[in-house]
Amino acid sequence: MKYKIGIVGLGVMGQNLALNMERNSFPVAGFDLDKVKTEAFLAGEGKGKEIISVDSISSMIEVLEKPRRILMMVPAGKPVDAAIQQIRPHLEKGDILIDGGNSFFMDTERRTKELEADGINFVGAGVSGGEEGAKWGPAIMPGGQIEAWQALAPIFYAIAAKAEDGQPCVEYMGPRGAGHYVKMVHNGIEYGDMQLIGEVYDILHRGLGLSNQELHEIFYRWNQGVLKSYLIEITADIFKKIDPETGKHVVDLILDEAQQKGTGKWTSQNALDLGAPIPTIHAALVGRTISALKTERIAAAKVLTGPTPTFQGDRERFVQATENALFASKITSYAQGMGMLRLASKEYQYNLKFGEIAKIWRAGCIIRASLLEDIMAAYQRNPGLSNLLLDNTFKHAIESRQSDLRFVIKTAIDMGISVPALSGSLAYFDAYRSERLPANLTQAQRDYFGAHTYRRIDREGVFHTQWIEEER
Repeated sequence: MKYKIGIVGLGVMGQNLALNMERNSFPVAGFDLDKVKTEAFLAGEGKGKEIISVDSISSMIEVLEKPRRILMMVPAGKPVDAAIQQIRPHLEKGDILIDGGNSFFMDTERRTKELEADGINFVGAGVSGGEEGAKWGPAIMPGGQIEAWQALAPIFYAIAAKAEDGQPCVEYMGPRGAGHYVKMVHNGIEYGDMQLIGEVYDILHRGLGLSNQELHEIFYRWNQGVLKSYLIEITADIFKKIDPETGKHVVDLILDEAQQKGTGKWTSQNALDLGAPIPTIHAALVGRTISALKTERIAAAKVLTGPTPTFQGDRERFVQATENALFASKITSYAQGMGMLRLASKEYQYNLKFGEIAKIWRAGCIIRASLLEDIMAAYQRNPGLSNLLLDNTFKHAIESRQSDLRFVIKTAIDMGISVPALSGSLAYFDAYRSERLPANLTQAQRDYFGAHTYRRIDREGVFHTQWIEEER
């Protein structure tokens, strides 16, 4: 019997993808350096299924149908290069090697070029949805040679999450590192979403003094409306979870020190390289970084003073304003992410299709949300849309909510509660809609101290001013 695909790396993600593929009639050959882990898997969930383990890469090559399709599910960075070195000598021209991890897109670009020299196809496939998504249907963002995608498409279409209209949440993103690039920006938007939700939680919990039960009810209600999304749904669940040992809410027992794996940082770094404005995502990254200064913050809290978070006003009205503020901020955050993808598509010649990207994010992935239906529709109406905010649907959505966004931010500032992502979202909106910004002064300063020159609004050309008359 020949197996349809091989998986190298049978950690939780690799195991769950194997189960997903087998369930969809694609027998799997798996390999992992940890034989104990592999044996436990095959004796457990993998028992009785068309999943086998092999003891070497050469053995895997023998049992796979051609062109051989091998999916690597190993940690990003050096482990991927090590796995490629191990697998590469056994591959033939036309075989397909797939990296299903969170690799940096420029590493995928390099690996594609190196493997193409031997006629080997390489696919960088972003996979979102976590362990459950891998098992029951993730969103998949593959990039690489089009012929490699065509050979993988039947498997990926079968295992991907299905949106409400039945469409699979996977499509070909583009050449080389396009898939991993889209996944990187997906994760950046995810950072922004989580920070926005965290700031709203802080305002409602610390500012208004709402209980976890009240927060659960609010987020549950929000998930029935325009904010309907995976992250709002799980946030509602989090607020009601009780620790059986202490009887306290689990969320109150968790240290306020956010971790990160690096994809958000890559998004910010690459945005600076591209000249893509993504203040909400930048703010989310800074929010996680400053949260890590726990010891310093404890010491600073004893020294530095500010307003005591107290709210005076109509609480019910403010909660409604907070819902509108969160939705408006979410729109601008997605606008920033899609704008970054547009710049990257041109810079790296990926020819990204933004409507397709929105379509595959509708289910399976962490940022899945009802909002993505409207984003997909916006790009269907105008594939050349330069910014989501210019689409009439989103123009109306944010303009009708901007007063609440301003109200919530001002209230948070008065209470001394940090809201960098909410503020960044509003700042992006206000800057983008401004015909004239103070950059003219910045250019004057640069020309003053460094003779960097400037352009004028009344004539063509590049100019320099002698700002100080020389004394004679």
